[in-house]
Amino acid sequence: MSAKTLTPDGRSTAPGAPGGVRVAAPGPRTARAPRPGRRRPRRRPDRLGGLGAAVWLVIVAVPLYYVLASSLREKSDYLDAGPLSVPHHVVLSNYRTVLDSGFATYLWNSVLVTVSTVALVLALSLPAAYAVVRSRSRLVSAGFSVMLMGLAIPAQATIVPVYLLITRLHTYDTLTAIVLPTAAFSLPMAILVLTSTMRDIPGELYEAMTVDGANSTQVLRSLVLPLTRPGLVTVGVYTALGAWNGFIFPLVLTQSDARRTVTLGLWNYQGQQGGINVPATMAAVVLSLLPLLAAYLFGRRHLLSGLTAGFGK
Repeated sequence: MSAKTLTPDGRSTAPGAPGGVRVAAPGPRTARAPRPGRRRPRRRPDRLGGLGAAVWLVIVAVPLYYVLASSLREKSDYLDAGPLSVPHHVVLSNYRTVLDSGFATYLWNSVLVTVSTVALVLALSLPAAYAVVRSRSRLVSAGFSVMLMGLAIPAQATIVPVYLLITRLHTYDTLTAIVLPTAAFSLPMAILVLTSTMRDIPGELYEAMTVDGANSTQVLRSLVLPLTRPGLVTVGVYTALGAWNGFIFPLVLTQSDARRTVTLGLWNYQGQQGGINVPATMAAVVLSLLPLLAAYLFGRRHLLSGLTAGFGK
């Protein structure tokens, strides 16, 4: 056994310890850290959430199945079989009947109105949102507050002033009469979404480009435009849905059949057919749904990130 030495205060030390430093006694053993390859306990499945998702899927899928299956039936097959039964003979004659009745013109008018409205909203909302984020002017802040008041004003409450304004501009019964007010009522939400998206961009990036000598136009084109793509897609999809489903402005601001959109065409076609030819009416509904489905599939990746931009700050 090795001899122990005593320090001036009477404590024992191990031999060879420099300066008579006390050697601490070994403490209790601590639990070992879990090995990196060990499996974690499995989380219990959320049965209530799964049940809710299944119920929601049924609520959404059954009407879609009914519309699609009814559009592929013959008229006699629809009357004989149940509405949810599988069609015995799949036919496409209902779509031909709808297109031959002038429904293609309504579809084309809606496409023109939707594309023009989306282009106008994006062209105006992007620089407006950039000015709100980067400007320190009180006038810009006041204008942004006034613009947001448009979210609380329904289109039905302004239909008379809009009608008078359109007639003074000599654009009544044209597609322009539909595009202008539709874009105006879509701008507040578009500016709000793009403002939240631009505020997620670090301020150091703006300052770095400014130090490098870039002006506002170059910053907007080279920095803001690529980084706000989710917000732009969200605004585009939201505006397209509103323009495609618009009913009050086409109803009041147009008169001739050549200027009617798909919503008015579907309304008229439903009134003409009524309960006489339900499969043809369902075919018209399917044709009106296809562009909306295409717009959603195009922007579904960026839709959620664009809507939730800015909420983390």
